[in-house]
Amino acid sequence: MSVRHRSVAAAAVALLATLVARPVAAHVDYVTEDSGDPLDAAAFVAEVLSDPFNAALFAGSGLVAVAGLAAYLRVRPTIVDVVVLREKLAGYGDLVPWMLRLAVGLPLVGAGFQGYLFAPTLSFDPAASPLLRLLFIGLGFALLFGLATRIAAAVGLLTYAWVLVAVDPLVVLAVEYVPVFVALGILGGGRPSADDMLLEVASTPGSYYGRVDPVHHLKSFLDEATGPLRRYVPTVLRVGMGVSFVYLGLIQKLADPGSALQVVEKYDLTSVVPVDAGLWVVGAGVTEVAVGLALIAGFFTRGAAALSFALFTTTLFGLPDDPVLAHVALFGMASAVFTLGSGPLAFDRWVGRPALGEEEEPIAAAD
Repeated sequence: MSVRHRSVAAAAVALLATLVARPVAAHVDYVTEDSGDPLDAAAFVAEVLSDPFNAALFAGSGLVAVAGLAAYLRVRPTIVDVVVLREKLAGYGDLVPWMLRLAVGLPLVGAGFQGYLFAPTLSFDPAASPLLRLLFIGLGFALLFGLATRIAAAVGLLTYAWVLVAVDPLVVLAVEYVPVFVALGILGGGRPSADDMLLEVASTPGSYYGRVDPVHHLKSFLDEATGPLRRYVPTVLRVGMGVSFVYLGLIQKLADPGSALQVVEKYDLTSVVPVDAGLWVVGAGVTEVAVGLALIAGFFTRGAAALSFALFTTTLFGLPDDPVLAHVALFGMASAVFTLGSGPLAFDRWVGRPALGEEEEPIAAAD
């Protein structure tokens, strides 16, 4: 390994260690029972960073992150491993619909059985609302099986809009469902799915099933109609994931430090990394906002998605009572973004040399 590559590897390790040492990405409302003491957000941040040690550690972490990214971007076109990885991931494009169906199907089934509306904080009584329970369970299983996928995605999107407008706007805690539903509406069920199997049977000449189920004949038409939109699916997913991260960091932590401090105290996070509790909150908020903005801009997309996946995994081990199902959609979306990359309308298209050329469209070529 050359000296330049060793220095880049060291910078990358330092960057990862710096970021992972900060708090994991968690929905504060999922693990706290009240909002805590109200604190002025601006005054809180100013007070935390007025401490010289906090300010030096915060600034130093930021400089390490910027230096690591700059070093990586400088040598990225010469790293064969990155080229091979991108080419391999491009071959997984046809599996993305399956990833997304699992990502929302499982938590929807769980929401129906446990009795909540997308976000665990929005509960309902399953016994008193059997139709609502049946709706969530039915949508979840339809997506898991890949049966009438586009219809199920449309119904799921309308249900989310109904909860947002008519029930409780705090369903925005689970905003990750929206880009996944939109992506599935464009892509359909993909492979493997019940839709794909039934289409094969229905389109076979002489098929008895094809005579009684003309609906699946529409799949080919819908695939063709949504074809021009498929190239934008990576953009939809990364922007949706980025918005979710910005919300977690900005609204749930930086704008509500009282609740975030409760999380630090509840899990004794200062014993994990011995820094000021306020610095945990500020570091978590800024890190999540930075990752979110990187995803929205399409900058260092696969790296941001990989970091997100690592943070979600750390959350499951670090916060034992954080509801696992509430994060499954984010896991699936991170996996899909890592697989597809930035897509069009992204800084990654302009910075560095793409591994597959300017026309890298793995999802468009998958089917």
